[in-house]
Amino acid sequence: MKQIKRTAIIGMGALGLLYGEHIANAGENNAVSFILDDDRFERYKSRRFTCNGKEFLPPMQKSSIKETFDLIIVAVKFNALESALETMKNCVGPDTIIMSVMNGISSEEIIGNRFGHEKMIYTVAQEMDAMREDGNLHYTKKGVLCIGHLPQQNSENLDSVTAYFDRIKLPYRTEANILYRIWTKWMLNVGINQTCAAFDTNYGETLAPGKPYDTFIAAMQEVIELSKLEGVNINPEDIQKWIEILKSFDQKGYPSMAQDRKARRKSELEMFAGTVLSLAQKHGIKTPANQFLYDEIKRIEAEY
Repeated sequence: MKQIKRTAIIGMGALGLLYGEHIANAGENNAVSFILDDDRFERYKSRRFTCNGKEFLPPMQKSSIKETFDLIIVAVKFNALESALETMKNCVGPDTIIMSVMNGISSEEIIGNRFGHEKMIYTVAQEMDAMREDGNLHYTKKGVLCIGHLPQQNSENLDSVTAYFDRIKLPYRTEANILYRIWTKWMLNVGINQTCAAFDTNYGETLAPGKPYDTFIAAMQEVIELSKLEGVNINPEDIQKWIEILKSFDQKGYPSMAQDRKARRKSELEMFAGTVLSLAQKHGIKTPANQFLYDEIKRIEAEY
């Protein structure tokens, strides 16, 4: 079994900083580097970062430097994935393991098509409430990484990752049916991420009775219907499980698409409602809640 010593992180958003800080503070020398293209490196090298108010000096490295890593964690928005593949190409060696902590149901396939599906550990980052504002990361819950591999993959890479996470005490759990977990997390994001963005609400406001809550539930129910048609078969009881998790968050906090709205930047809409609408068309069904969310967020973003 391969021992993981060096980790590259692609992306300096909330999750990238969350995991980068954890690895950097785990007590192993030279354990992590944030890989940036030359332009971003110049912009970020003198920027001040904090994690929960404490200064954090993220180790940064230009993507033009050819150095392969044992593990790569991809933590970018969906619309930045193609450029991220270019950023990380010099970091991928024959034995490199790759994890994506991105939202959605397609990033592993896209990354695997470029660098090899045998390198992928399928991953769901959940139960964290991390938010980044400028260079400041805030979180009360670090959450857990759910990890697994597909039946056609061997378990050696997964064994290497679990041994590494045990060593650095990064919370995780292995999943026998990782695709189910990925779909349920996507279902949650289709609901909570888009609803908070469309209605400009935080977690607490969305979970209170009213139109945002009704839309949140309806959007997730549409994903459950699609999951049956795609052979994943999400249990409707998972909706209530996610609601209980959301209630444990800071109720004044808000997810990434709502953060995008406040910053007036384009969101991951196509990965959520866009994918729902595409699958609905494939199967010949209607998804009115997601159609509303898609149209409303498109309208909002057109005004930026």
